[in-house]
Amino acid sequence: MYTVRQGLTLFSGIVFLVSVVVVVQLWLLSAALDAALSDQGGLAWPATVSSLALLLLNAGLLWYVYGFDRRRRREEAE
Repeated sequence: MYTVRQGLTLFSGIVFLVSVVVVVQLWLLSAALDAALSDQGGLAWPATVSSLALLLLNAGLLWYVYGFDRRRRREEAE
């Protein structure tokens, strides 16, 4: 049984995680841009792969929130 309080706690935690991941992605972007401007192209691929992994993490968290909401609504309807 899912309660509104559990959903609020889950959503708050996931929003915090997503905000941390976005800050890390911005840091990766600035580091890759700095490396590109100083002619160090070797950092571009690792930064791209890391940023893609973080994007997939954010997508997974969003998928989990939608699944949680779907289960909660289904239980409320019963």
